[in-house]
Amino acid sequence: MDLALLRTFVTVHRAGSFTRAAALLGLSQPAVTSQIRTLERQLGRPLFLRQARGVTPTTIGDELAQRAAPHLDALVEITESGFGEEAGIRTLHLAGPPEFTSLRALPALTGLIPHGLALRASFGSAEETLGGLAAGHHDLAIATARPRGRLLSATPLCDEEHVLVAGVRWAARLGPGALRHAGPRVLEAVPVVEVHESLPLVTRYWASVFDTKPAAAATVVAPDLRAVLAAVVAGAGLAVLPRYLCETALEQGEVVALLDPPVPPLRTYFLAVRTGTLGLPHIARAQDWLLRAAADWS
Repeated sequence: MDLALLRTFVTVHRAGSFTRAAALLGLSQPAVTSQIRTLERQLGRPLFLRQARGVTPTTIGDELAQRAAPHLDALVEITESGFGEEAGIRTLHLAGPPEFTSLRALPALTGLIPHGLALRASFGSAEETLGGLAAGHHDLAIATARPRGRLLSATPLCDEEHVLVAGVRWAARLGPGALRHAGPRVLEAVPVVEVHESLPLVTRYWASVFDTKPAAAATVVAPDLRAVLAAVVAGAGLAVLPRYLCETALEQGEVVALLDPPVPPLRTYFLAVRTGTLGLPHIARAQDWLLRAAADWS
C-alpha cells in the first residue's frame, strides 16, 4: 500500500474535510479526492461518508486511522529529527502566546533538557498557533481557544484570573471604592492600555463584571502583555492583566487593583496536539510535564 495514500487519508480523517486536508498537504482538492478514492478501491470499502460540510469517517475509516496514524507520525518524526543530531536528543516545537509561553511554559519545560529534550518556541495568537500545529509546524500549542474537528485534540491546562489595574496616580485620582460605588462610568476618563485595538481583555472583563461594553477606545496598544504592564506602571492608564503577570507589581505597589469582584473573570488555556502524536515519547512527556507544572499555577 502506498504510504502517500495513507498520509493523505490520515490528514483527511483529522481535518474532517478534503479541502482542509488539501491545504495542509499542499495539494489540490481534486488530488486529495482522487487519492482517497484510490485507497478506497484498493481496500474495497468506503472510508468516508461525504456530507454537505466535510466528511465523516466510516467505522472502517476510524479503525484504519487508529491503526495507521501513530506509525505515520513516528515515520515523520524519524525523517524530521535529522540523522546528524546527537543521539537521544529530540526537538520539541512549542507555540503559544508570548507572555504565557515565556513566563510559564518554557521555564517549566527546561526541566526536561537534562532528559534529552531540545526546545524551539514560536509565539502567536490562538488562531496562528493552532493553524501552525495543524500544518505540522509545531508539536504542542498553547491557546486560549479549544480547537475544533478531529485534526487536533486539546486538554485544559490552567485558568488565569484577570485583574483590572491602573497606575498609582490614576488610582489615587479615582479614590478608594469609587468604582464599586459609581460603576464603570468613573473609568471613562482613564486612558486604556491594551494588546489590540479591539480591546479583547477589557471587553471581556466589562462584560463579565459590569455586564456592559467599555466606552473608551485604547490609548496605548502593544501586542505583548508585558509591554502593557510596563506602560501601566509608567502611568499610561488602566489595563486588564492576568494576575500571574502583574502579581509582583501589585505587591510592590507599582500598580493598584481597582476592583476585587466576588467572581473574578477567568480565561482557560488549552494544551493542543495533533491527534495521534502523543504516541511520540518526547511529545507525551512534554505534555505530561506541562500538565503537572500547571497544577501549581494560580
